[in-house]
Amino acid sequence: MNLFDQVSEDIKTAMKAKDKVALDTLRNIKKVFLEAKTAPGANDNLTDDAALKIMQKLVKQGKDAAEIYTSQGRQDLADEELAQVKVIETYLPKQMSPEELEAALKEIIAETGAVDGKDMGKVMGVASKKLAGLAEGRAISAKVKELLG
Repeated sequence: MNLFDQVSEDIKTAMKAKDKVALDTLRNIKKVFLEAKTAPGANDNLTDDAALKIMQKLVKQGKDAAEIYTSQGRQDLADEELAQVKVIETYLPKQMSPEELEAALKEIIAETGAVDGKDMGKVMGVASKKLAGLAEGRAISAKVKELLG
């Protein structure tokens, strides 16, 4: 079962369980999936890879929004955003720990032959492809800077 169908099934489950947070979150995900499926050039098709990228984007947006709400003293809204992020994260692959990320990046740095900060672009290109879905871009970038700096 692909992610689109899984989300559709989980909407039914959330309705039966009267889980408002999950239901609202899943309906939002399905709306974004439908927009992606009907976008020009999509041929009414949404691969699981594309769906995962959409979900990662939604998680990032949710975390950023929660950060803004917290900085403005609106913890109630931040908690809502983080609750939705938790629902979305159940569909994403397990994220790498900082130690696993560092080990993977050291391998990539060795592969690319990078030696200093000037080679960051080369490393980031490979790392972004290899670690897609396993670590946040921000975390990858920060660790690469640290290792090459």
